[in-house]
Amino acid sequence: MQKNTDLHLHSCFSMATSPDMVPEHILAGCRIKGIDVIGSGDALHPEWRKMWEPYVDNEFGITVIPQTEVEDSSRVHHVILAETFDQFAELQDMFEPVCGHLTTAGRPHLQLGGEEIATAVHDVGGMIGPAHAFTPWTSLFAAFTSPSECYGEETFEFCELGLSADSTYGAGIAEFADVPFLTNSDAHSPTPIKLGREFTRMDLSTDSPKSVLAGISSGNIVLNAGFFPEEGKYNRTACTRCYQQFSLAEAEHFHWKCPHDNGRIKLGVRERAEKLSTLAEPTQRPPYLKMIPLGEVIARVLGTASPNTKKCKELYNRFVETFDNEIAVLLEVPKHDLCSVSCEVADAVIKMREGQVTLFPGGGGKYGSFAF
Repeated sequence: MQKNTDLHLHSCFSMATSPDMVPEHILAGCRIKGIDVIGSGDALHPEWRKMWEPYVDNEFGITVIPQTEVEDSSRVHHVILAETFDQFAELQDMFEPVCGHLTTAGRPHLQLGGEEIATAVHDVGGMIGPAHAFTPWTSLFAAFTSPSECYGEETFEFCELGLSADSTYGAGIAEFADVPFLTNSDAHSPTPIKLGREFTRMDLSTDSPKSVLAGISSGNIVLNAGFFPEEGKYNRTACTRCYQQFSLAEAEHFHWKCPHDNGRIKLGVRERAEKLSTLAEPTQRPPYLKMIPLGEVIARVLGTASPNTKKCKELYNRFVETFDNEIAVLLEVPKHDLCSVSCEVADAVIKMREGQVTLFPGGGGKYGSFAF
């Protein structure tokens, strides 16, 4: 059976998250979006684990995977997955000596290196991989030039690409050759614009947490779906003040200082991936389908400033009510059926599926944009 999975998000206990990031709203958002398997977010937080207890078996039939994100002593972020919340209770006990805020912060900072964290995770039977591996802040490749420099003798079971990268960015990196790529939302809000904005479609024997983790280990990934990488705010090399973009040669010529305002030039994800790729033949990966959240598509078609306007929400709800969920609308429903709701939106969705989108790449901390 094929299931849409989003295995990285946060709770109301994390910084800069919506107070609506609670289990009930997360599950309702998954139902609207079309997500079948969801990461719990922030599973090292004891109160958050308790909040999930009534919802592990839920009315929507959505599988909940205990999950968290942590920051290590090198400021690298890691996604941790486990089969049960009890495993995270064990990890909480193991990490308490090196973190004073496990009971107050959703995404904790651990005074441990990546190898030490991976050892603890594997000791309890969990899985670990770098979060948003290519971003220039708090990521694997912001601190290291290879995964083994971070994880040492420990293995890592997956790599999360992040919003500014697709599969091609990692396919030429030798240490990723046998590592599955995950695409996740890293959502801080349960709205469909954020939740499931990137997801991984997997082929699973059952929809149990054990089967999901086994599917990752076996690389049973059918499809990665997510942003056009150019939409990411660090896709291109650019100044972090004025956002002027530079080629790699230009950035090096200016010694990584912007000639316009003396701001810091930050290496873009695209250029970082190119520098790290050493394989003569990139590894073959499942299809990566680039998509734009339906609310943003509708807002662009209607010419409104935000997907949250009344007019946009009404049209969005008509699509979901007619075709069951947003992912079905974005990826699967035929054009003539979409036209029963709006031919203008149908045209835009088909253009998105076919990659007929004009992209204005982001960089330096400014999101990219698009036009049909």
